[in-house]
Amino acid sequence: MSRPNYRLLSFIIVLILVGIYIVWPSNPGININQSWLTLQRSFETRLGLDLVGGVQALLEADVPASQTVDSNAMNTAVQIVENRVNGLGVSEAVVQPAGGRRIVVELPGETNPEQALAALKQTGLLEFVDMSSITQQEALALEGKQIQTSTNVSQSTGVTSTITSTQTTQIFPTVMTGAGLKTASVTRDTAGNYQVAFELQGDDIQKFANFTSNNIGKVLAIVLDKTVISAPTINNAIKDGKGVITGNFDANTANTLAVQLRYGALPIPLKVVTSSTVGPTLGQDSLRRSLIAGLIGMGLVMAFMALYYRLPGIVADMALLVYVLLVFALFKLIPVTLTLPGIAGFVLGIGVAVDANILIFERMKEELRSGRNLRQAIDLGWGRAWPSIRDSNFSTLITCAILFWFGSTFGASIVKGFSLTLAISVGVSMFTAIIVTRTFLHLVLDRIISTEHPALFGA
Repeated sequence: MSRPNYRLLSFIIVLILVGIYIVWPSNPGININQSWLTLQRSFETRLGLDLVGGVQALLEADVPASQTVDSNAMNTAVQIVENRVNGLGVSEAVVQPAGGRRIVVELPGETNPEQALAALKQTGLLEFVDMSSITQQEALALEGKQIQTSTNVSQSTGVTSTITSTQTTQIFPTVMTGAGLKTASVTRDTAGNYQVAFELQGDDIQKFANFTSNNIGKVLAIVLDKTVISAPTINNAIKDGKGVITGNFDANTANTLAVQLRYGALPIPLKVVTSSTVGPTLGQDSLRRSLIAGLIGMGLVMAFMALYYRLPGIVADMALLVYVLLVFALFKLIPVTLTLPGIAGFVLGIGVAVDANILIFERMKEELRSGRNLRQAIDLGWGRAWPSIRDSNFSTLITCAILFWFGSTFGASIVKGFSLTLAISVGVSMFTAIIVTRTFLHLVLDRIISTEHPALFGA
């Protein structure tokens, strides 16, 4: 084995060790906290909606079908919905546009779908409304009801709100909206009741300070999407822009409100077109069957390679194990959220990797039959098989790119997951065919004379 091959072998060994560390179930991840570098990263297997259960929903712009939805407004809505999903604490969620009017949302592991979807689709227009014209009791009677305010147009997009109120015909003046909100979080008061603390920024701090200073003892209602959620009395002037929203909150409702406020108002109203719930039991069963199918398929492939190609086939099986290790390590490193179609793409990638080895071995056999020694047969066999491997794999990668674009554009997350895992698998299979298999063949076969041991090669 030549010096360059030993260098490649050393490189492969390093990759194998890194891959083992990443895929090891109990690895601590990366935790670097130095003055010159701070890096924290955990390596976890991320499973999609169809494997762990959860909610899948299709949101659509709640505007007339004849009205054109601005693409910038839709992109902003996607970003805000994604921020709200992350704020709800849902891991491995999928939020992506589907055409020009719809958004696909997948919430793996979500146990309260109604509340989660309600938090996502609400417009999130926060208003501080002056109710000094009515008494405290009258204001409290309006909690949970819709009212009309002087702000009937969303400042961010110009989309007119259509509010129908049967409870009251008073139009209450809006002191300010939540556009100046800096942050919002869930806290508790001294009695342990949940409340939402907020902090203002910019000119709204002074505006809020002026109003509260001049209206002590009067009602300043908190209104979300034209619905009164709290009607507190101003006890003192709030001059620093920091206050709390009190109401009949529990932990979930307070967190939902804080998420809506923290990530801003949607530029366009959304409605839930369809939604479905996937049970976790089905997901676990699907995962178990997928793993069994993958192991059976890989075992059959490795048995075929060993029986048909003998010693080179066993070497290829070693390279195949390296391939599986590196692919799975990349899935955890990137990270990739694995779904059933994604696992199918990974299993299909095993066939692609084996196909490259078969091409190399068949070319190698031809060279051995023509009287070449093993070293020459390996190099010539690989060189003549490489154009076919290259062309077939690049064709597959082009197809994966088209499928990924289709899945991203039309919200077909199943297609997107399949194309991504297949593309990664094909890329790694090219590496194992070019580097790993060839290096292993030289390592094992360079000192063997094929004519003296023909049974080892199935020739």
